[in-house]
Amino acid sequence: MTFKSWTRRGLLAATSGALLAFTALPMPAAAQTPPGVLIVGQIAEPKSLDPAAVTAVNDFRILVNVYEGLTRYKSGTLEVEPGLATSWEISEDGTEYTFTLREGVTFHDGTPFNAEAVKFNFDRMLDESHPYHDTGPFPLAFFFGAVEQTEAVDDLTVKFTLNAPYAPFLSNLAYPTGLMVSPAAVEAHGADFGRNPSGTGPFKFVEWRSNEAVVIERNADYWGEPAGTEAVVFRPITDANTRVAEMLAGGIDLMVEVPPTSLSQFEGDAYTVHEQAGPHVWFLILNAKEGPFADKRVRQAANYAINKEAIVNDVLEGTATVAAGPTPPAFAWAYNDELDPYPYDPEKAKALIAEAGAEGAELTFYVTEGGSGMLDPVPMGTAIQADLEAVGFDVKIETYEWNTFLGEVNPGLEGKADMAEMAWMTNDPDTLPYLALRSEAWPDKGGFNSGYYANEKVDELLEAARTATDQDERARLYREMQAIVQEEAPWVFVANWKQNAVTNERVESFGLEPSFLLHLQSVVKN
Repeated sequence: MTFKSWTRRGLLAATSGALLAFTALPMPAAAQTPPGVLIVGQIAEPKSLDPAAVTAVNDFRILVNVYEGLTRYKSGTLEVEPGLATSWEISEDGTEYTFTLREGVTFHDGTPFNAEAVKFNFDRMLDESHPYHDTGPFPLAFFFGAVEQTEAVDDLTVKFTLNAPYAPFLSNLAYPTGLMVSPAAVEAHGADFGRNPSGTGPFKFVEWRSNEAVVIERNADYWGEPAGTEAVVFRPITDANTRVAEMLAGGIDLMVEVPPTSLSQFEGDAYTVHEQAGPHVWFLILNAKEGPFADKRVRQAANYAINKEAIVNDVLEGTATVAAGPTPPAFAWAYNDELDPYPYDPEKAKALIAEAGAEGAELTFYVTEGGSGMLDPVPMGTAIQADLEAVGFDVKIETYEWNTFLGEVNPGLEGKADMAEMAWMTNDPDTLPYLALRSEAWPDKGGFNSGYYANEKVDELLEAARTATDQDERARLYREMQAIVQEEAPWVFVANWKQNAVTNERVESFGLEPSFLLHLQSVVKN
């Protein structure tokens, strides 16, 4: 049977058979998937396969295998190394970056990767008059807002001119927003490019069957080391218990985001559990513009009311630590380790609520069924609801599928909800606060500050930190920002998570990355 015939006709039959075997046998059935084809259990259906259109790590996990950026993260670190660019020079004032591009690279559609292609990608992202600029309402163009001009100097040289020094620039180029797409494919497919992707990566796109599978296959013309598997099939399995059942039954070879309560089921030689700490923050966005949380005292009360230690130990089974603020401790150089998490103190919470006159306030709480880095969102949401009700709030939960949830939360909570779950996995201490805490990042201004928090000093510190060329000075600014934000409590700071995954014994050379991206080029499936 050929690979394509198996993926097109055999996927459902194979996994259904594995599930039947799982329900009939006390031990996991033999894997039903063929050699050379890696089946990955994803947490949700992707929104798009266009790097300019998505924000979720769930989608990024597919994209980084199809596309590449000018830079990339060195394996096992968040350090930047050459990717599609072999080298770069930075001007003395930090406002010009000149890249030398890799020779002989082609996109999957056969067109050349060159400086004009790089210019097309950044013009498309940043120029609102570009004919292919409109990729949806929430692109991460903020990552490259400092770019004033992209110039193709010659076929293999491209120069970026920035409006000011911008310390995270090289790191942001390695993030999925900086992945290079084929201009010819964008022009050919227009608004449908997100379902017809073309990059330069070790795998190329085969097909996307909605709510069933995204299939990619080894790129025979790849410029670097060839992929270790013939193909990868990403299956969206939203329900975590179903993912666990399929993993145990042999219907999938690799499962991401294993529920903490299920980790013990994968002990023994048949499976390997992988864990990796990274820059993750799980928090609750609070609507600081209207309703009870417009009062700082009520926001602080919510932080005191929620027993985050219990969530970490009982719901998450110790796979996370309690968060102290908006910056994860994975960024050790910029992390303010003088800040302690809000302690669990329901009496203090009640006193603050009474002082603010918010006793009995009704709260609408948006919860997702599952999504990028959301841990166990429904059990966590239920525990949070109980803690808030114990101090006198009346909390109504509204639950949404992940992409629907993003469509409700990202445009802002005004007129809809008082709070919402959220998780971010970031590449630089600039990213999350700059995109989600500045006043200029309110949703109507193109950002992700869905709770409408605003503080002039925080704005000032974040602007200064991203232009500082000295890392010690950047660290000082970020630490001061963290102290202000923790005290003002625009979010409930819940947890910093250690990502996990499980592979079966047929999978070799797999490892998780601190970036939380899923690089599968070196993986071998027997």
